[in-house]
Amino acid sequence: MNGYAVVDVEATGRSPWRHRVVEVAVVQLDAALRTEREFATLLDPAGPVGPTHVHRIAQEDVVGAPRFRQIAPRLLELMAGRVLVGHHVTCDRVFLEREFARIGVALPTVPALCTMRLARRLLPQAGGFGLSACVEAAGLGWFPAHTALGDAHATVELLRHCLRAGRLPEEPVPAAAAVPWPRMAPARSTASRGPVRLLRRWAPLGPWPAGVEGPRPLVGAAGYE
Repeated sequence: MNGYAVVDVEATGRSPWRHRVVEVAVVQLDAALRTEREFATLLDPAGPVGPTHVHRIAQEDVVGAPRFRQIAPRLLELMAGRVLVGHHVTCDRVFLEREFARIGVALPTVPALCTMRLARRLLPQAGGFGLSACVEAAGLGWFPAHTALGDAHATVELLRHCLRAGRLPEEPVPAAAAVPWPRMAPARSTASRGPVRLLRRWAPLGPWPAGVEGPRPLVGAAGYE
């Protein structure tokens, strides 16, 4: 039996039809919400990166980053047979659907869990239901907001908090495992024909004082996992 795929994307704008994914992260959890593996990379959106003041990705950060089609086979492997989880998961899913559709791949309909919807039921004291407000209401501490992997990690902790606060539905896990998924042959780097080079952000440790934003996350290279 598989488990969950916690996803988060940062995009060049709000429209999945007009804008592109510029960073993606997936954290795999087993059925008991234990972390199995994670994946994250910046992406070359083949155009402007969009609202740098929000996601803190500058145009120079995506130089040398892979295109979506190069990491698409790995994303399919990470999500296949798992419940899709996200904070406002519908938004992340639609962006991923559109990116896969651009390369001729249709994502199947799979069970999903939305931590925003869970928080509305289990964290009524939250002042709002964005990820930062929910994390604060749950007492989970600081996280590097608007980095795909930082948001995915925060969503994982929020999901675990919701499990402690109330039962999660059990039916989606076996149902997700039964859904057939498309497969793609592993991609190679267009420059070297070797493994795809990822560009992964990580944030300096916080927390930062109230009202002070920490440094823009650093960018480093990693191999295709």
